[in-house]
Amino acid sequence: MAREEALPVKNRLKVLRAERDWSQQDLADKLDVSRQTINAIETEKYDPSLPLALKMGRLFGLTVEEIFELAEKNATPKHGSTETRKRA
Repeated sequence: MAREEALPVKNRLKVLRAERDWSQQDLADKLDVSRQTINAIETEKYDPSLPLALKMGRLFGLTVEEIFELAEKNATPKHGSTETRKRA
């Protein structure tokens, strides 16, 4: 059986962080992850795990759906990449 490809996930993390005047390191410290993890999620190289996405929602006072949304199925991958996205 063919494996279905995951849809890309867009996020508002960088905007939400900037609205609070937090650096990537500030946010990483609040979520107990590395700054590199925050950077990878913001640049959409990685999708957060469900527990991390829920923790982000709690921190920002938003639902997961208000922070993350599925991109269009036929959308062109960012930077022309065809790589499979990894989970953080």
